[in-house]
Amino acid sequence: MPDLSEYRQLAKDMSVDAVALVPGPNFTRAIGHAFMSHERPLVVVVPASGKPAAIVPNLELGSWDLVGFDGAVFDWRDQTGYDSAFAELAAHLPMATLAVEGQVMRVFVSKALTKALPNLQIVDAEREISGLRIIKTEDDIASLQAAIDISERALERVIADVRIGQTEKQIEQALIQALFAEGASSLAFSPIVAAGDNSAQPHGKARADYKIQSGDALLFDFGARKRGFAADITRTFFVGEVSDEGRAVYDTVLRANQTGFEACQPGVTAHDIDDAVINVLEASPYSDRIRTKTGHGLGRDVHEAPYIMRGNDQVIRAGMVWTNEPGLYDLGNFGVRIEDDVLVTEDGCRSLTSFPKDLRIIGR
Repeated sequence: MPDLSEYRQLAKDMSVDAVALVPGPNFTRAIGHAFMSHERPLVVVVPASGKPAAIVPNLELGSWDLVGFDGAVFDWRDQTGYDSAFAELAAHLPMATLAVEGQVMRVFVSKALTKALPNLQIVDAEREISGLRIIKTEDDIASLQAAIDISERALERVIADVRIGQTEKQIEQALIQALFAEGASSLAFSPIVAAGDNSAQPHGKARADYKIQSGDALLFDFGARKRGFAADITRTFFVGEVSDEGRAVYDTVLRANQTGFEACQPGVTAHDIDDAVINVLEASPYSDRIRTKTGHGLGRDVHEAPYIMRGNDQVIRAGMVWTNEPGLYDLGNFGVRIEDDVLVTEDGCRSLTSFPKDLRIIGR
């Protein structure tokens, strides 16, 4: 049976009548089961007092029984539509204010709520709802570590077979196969495998028509997902040889990455960490190649709070996990990014990633 007490308490703390969850990372964490987000609305409403209620598509009732949900359930069928289920919810819980996940709840679901409750005030509580999982538990960290270990083993397998003349797409497919072979439940996101000038695109897509050449930078940004948690790792290699410029840029990014670790400790802000990292890049001859912030939180979502960027005064606390991923990108030439997944500890931080970061030439 799901324990929804913290969402009930959140509703009280925010002085709203209830909190609503829809399929996504927060929903999965709260309910203990994953459900798809699609054209059929599924909503769980946790009031400040009393039992929760849920709107569930009729075809999902068999799966919903596995949840052990202790509350009212209003189901609906495709043939009749979901308006009646929302009307039943409104009669059961006549809410005036409802806190929702602003980055997850879709417009048509919010419209269905306000159609049933015309005077309903919907409050964006994305930060507060997601904030309930910003401090990772021991089980969360173990799942993250499992996803990271799988990812690192897969990367080592793939780079051992990289050869000049392969396409980015061929290497990408090898990486995907290796991730599943090493035990991934799914991909954290579509991996980035980018060589040469494509590596200068922070979110470049693998090309089927470009064959890697000697001297190319080859960037991997990828991760496995395990037990609902995502790894997010980036390493940049050079194929066959590396130019003096490539070596200098790589060393600059590595120093910035190391500075991120040194700046991380409980009590500092996300701004403080990013400022220390970006200062290293800005002081280099390559300051015009800065295109991204230092990083972001990591857990059930690949991108979540805290966002490691200047201007973000969110205080860093023990148990948070964030990505330390400085990079330099020269459009039309090449880019370098080095990314680690970092756990904030009581006295500093610890890297959950262990893949070596020394400059490495592969594919000889």
